[in-house]
Amino acid sequence: MNAITALPGESADNSLGVDRQWLASLELGFERRNGRTALHHLLHQGPLRVQKPFYPEGECCHVYLLHPPGGLVSGDQLAIDIELGTDSHSLITTPSAGKIYKGDSNDVAQQQALVARVGEGAALEWLPQETILFDGAQGRTRTRIELSGDARFIGWELVSLGRPASAERFERGSLLQQVSLYRDGRPLLLEKQELLAGSELANRAWGLDGRVVAGSAWASGFVSEPLELVDALRELASDDPDARYAISYRRDVLCVRYLGNEMEAARHYFTEAWHCIRPALLQREGAIPRIWLT
Repeated sequence: MNAITALPGESADNSLGVDRQWLASLELGFERRNGRTALHHLLHQGPLRVQKPFYPEGECCHVYLLHPPGGLVSGDQLAIDIELGTDSHSLITTPSAGKIYKGDSNDVAQQQALVARVGEGAALEWLPQETILFDGAQGRTRTRIELSGDARFIGWELVSLGRPASAERFERGSLLQQVSLYRDGRPLLLEKQELLAGSELANRAWGLDGRVVAGSAWASGFVSEPLELVDALRELASDDPDARYAISYRRDVLCVRYLGNEMEAARHYFTEAWHCIRPALLQREGAIPRIWLT
């Protein structure tokens, strides 16, 4: 397991010619011991760490990621490295929404990279709370999940463009999101989306259509094609009357897409989707992390 101090393929200063950075990295290693998953490796650098592991449902290890500054400013680079050993199971979340604040006058990017390796028979649930993109932010996120053998994965990303409750729109800035999912080195899902504030992608009907909340969830590792699960997910409805959502399954990846204007409704929708997916994929009922209830 190697520490990461910058996004893969990029220099620490983001090649912008501005020597401004605050690096933080976190390594987590899990393995199965004495009938449950243990957090056996923990290494952190800078303001990124975890609380103690929790076991609200027995074997599965729940972990809360903490970033004490509360958000990313220009030059921040968070790097998270996760490794799950054979037959281990971890649910990883955050205690509150992440924030990407307004960038500086040089528009130096704010970055987060996640790399997770999931061993045979293991399961990772990556369920962070939403990310709030402040007006003027220059966010960059990368998520790479590497599955081995019959490993299973559930994950999601929810983004709020601006702060609708405070009448703040995302009128300047950008967000680059990259997600890749591999099994035994073979790509199952490769996604890259760059959203510029005020662009056609943000405003036209073929894009976000002016909506300010977007989310995606992914699941992989099903024994057989989950046709009944897809039907059940298509029956879910959002409390947001402006919401749109779509479900697809292809090449062992189940995708849930969501667009709306209310983050609370989006959180509820994805939680309900997780309650449907988890029993089908992991043979476990949903066990809400306690931190979501505070």
